[in-house]
Amino acid sequence: MEHHHPVVKRARASRARFLFRALSSRNYRLFFMGQGISLIGTWMQQTAMSWLVYRITGSTILLGVVAFSNQIPTLLLGPFAGVVADRWERKRILIWTQSLSMLQALILAGLVLAGAVQTWHIIALSLFIGIVNAFDIPVRQSFVVQMVERKEDFSNAIALNSAIFNGARFIGPTVAGILISTVGEGGCFLLNGISFLAVLAGLAAIKVAPKQGHNRGGAVWQEFYQGIRYAYDFKPIIAILALLSLFSIAGAPYLVLLPAFTKDVLHGGAHTFGFLMSAAGIGALAATMYLASRKNADGLIRVIPVASIACGLGITSFALSRSIGLSVICLFTAGFGMMTQIASSNTVIQTVVDEDKRGRIMSLYAMSLMGVMPLGSLIAGSVATRIGVQYTLLSGAACCIIGALIFAGRLQILCEQLRPAFSDMAKHD
Repeated sequence: MEHHHPVVKRARASRARFLFRALSSRNYRLFFMGQGISLIGTWMQQTAMSWLVYRITGSTILLGVVAFSNQIPTLLLGPFAGVVADRWERKRILIWTQSLSMLQALILAGLVLAGAVQTWHIIALSLFIGIVNAFDIPVRQSFVVQMVERKEDFSNAIALNSAIFNGARFIGPTVAGILISTVGEGGCFLLNGISFLAVLAGLAAIKVAPKQGHNRGGAVWQEFYQGIRYAYDFKPIIAILALLSLFSIAGAPYLVLLPAFTKDVLHGGAHTFGFLMSAAGIGALAATMYLASRKNADGLIRVIPVASIACGLGITSFALSRSIGLSVICLFTAGFGMMTQIASSNTVIQTVVDEDKRGRIMSLYAMSLMGVMPLGSLIAGSVATRIGVQYTLLSGAACCIIGALIFAGRLQILCEQLRPAFSDMAKHD
């Protein structure tokens, strides 16, 4: 058996290289490292923000208001942000959005450390960062593929992006918990502000070819309408966005209702809640590793409905669960399914979209994913007060599964329309 060991080692090494192959692009490597540091700071801030709001006000309604003001600008400003991403240099826009995010964190840190923070400051600053993110998300998503040298590495880069996001989702809140108990929330906000220096340094070092001349004469709404028209005419894109919107409204609120379910149904405390949140997070991280290990985006359209059904079944089982052990398995499945669906949708869209419309289509993606989530949370909250948390989760999961089955029924037509784009990619492979 001994003589097989070098072969096994080589196979493992090549698999690891394959898993991180997008990092062979210098620009993406710089971006990846900067983002990795900054996202930990972002999750620290998000955790400390929730804690601060509840400590000052003791109000769950205000927790909802802060979350709503943070996310709703993505829906309202998405059309404008997409046109901006297609018209101007994406690197320059990202330097602006990251600098403004840094400023927001430092202002928040200053107010908290000076003991001057008030509820209206938190809401105003949440709205401010929401507006910044409305531009940052579509620009960053479309800039990822600009930094990757080989088209066949797009899917790997998008999966790795999701992986650092989910990795930071673990580390950030843990570090925030330690810091809040030792130096208070202000320390978290200050460290988040400093963490943006890593992204800004990375962006400054990135060298990308200047954007091809884009006609800047048209009206914003006219250009956005062209993007909608393009998505509507290309059926795979509109089908993916429709399923994504359905999941953001009916599926994603399971995380919003998780504290109530933990307390009222499973009779657990904060420790149980943290454990369940981690299970969903580990599932999401495992999904990104699975997607990063795929060769390219070919065949990924078929994964979307399977992952969506898996997520729906995970939420259904969780709603019916009475055991913490079973709940952990169910949430791992839901997290894995949801992240696989989200990242696969992103990858397929980014692989087939025309470069001159990428920003507008990614703004539609951001609106379908992040923009409608606050509406889903509001609906889930009001429905749960009438029919209870369990039935709300079950009805949301049922909507997701029905949507996935409708999508699966159209799969043959969608695959036919995607074939030319993927056969073209195979030639460059």
